[in-house]
Amino acid sequence: MKRLGMTALVGAAVISVGAIGAWQVTAATSTPAFVAAAVSNTARPKEDTDRDAARKPAEMLVFAGIKPGQTVVDLMPGKGYFSKLFSSAVGPGGKVYAFQPAEFAKFAKGPMPANGAVADPAWPNVIFLTAPINDFAVPTQADVVWTAQNYHDMHDSFMGPADLAKVNAAVFEALKPGGYYIILDHAAAAGSGLAATDTLHRIDPATVKAEVTAAGFKFVSQSKVLANPADNHTLKVFDPALRGHTDQFIYKFRKPA
Repeated sequence: MKRLGMTALVGAAVISVGAIGAWQVTAATSTPAFVAAAVSNTARPKEDTDRDAARKPAEMLVFAGIKPGQTVVDLMPGKGYFSKLFSSAVGPGGKVYAFQPAEFAKFAKGPMPANGAVADPAWPNVIFLTAPINDFAVPTQADVVWTAQNYHDMHDSFMGPADLAKVNAAVFEALKPGGYYIILDHAAAAGSGLAATDTLHRIDPATVKAEVTAAGFKFVSQSKVLANPADNHTLKVFDPALRGHTDQFIYKFRKPA
């Protein structure tokens, strides 16, 4: 789980499934100027830029297909690391909804922004939303729903746990036809299912794929830019020997047009 903030808001090779289902490896394209500008934006706090080497934000925005003018949902945004990047990338013609589940309020150091408020005046196109996770919804359909390092939390006791069938169906509804659902999380050992979500803060990627495709999404591709083969998947993600360098998967799912 990521800590809350943003006021209280709380590249590499890409593997894709071809039209006939065969695996293909395609080289990453060059970084678009608007993505480079979002990453180099001097308004970004040092706390964020210090994490760029480990989080590879340019590659993440390119893989997610973020573009100017889009509507993007940052589901469980933590301190808003990606919300700020999305804000710059979509520009004044776009909008970012930062959805923080009401269940996270107990971890906030202060009151969360009001539902529907601008979370931080420095990022005026980022709108804060909150509701119980099982009631996830956004005011208008989005081009992209993104969640990073928090999908596993929805299976944990402090979240209810959430009804993932209901949550993923709500994400499906929140997206425009052809829109993308991007999930980045810490990988658990293959075949471990949900066993490590509350203990190691990891989840088996195969479990995520099964849950999301059950909601009607089509699996499109994955990025291995944050993969770490040296991670043996037995350590908690906060372990000092591994923190910031876990084996992470990034999956892209599409709502059929």
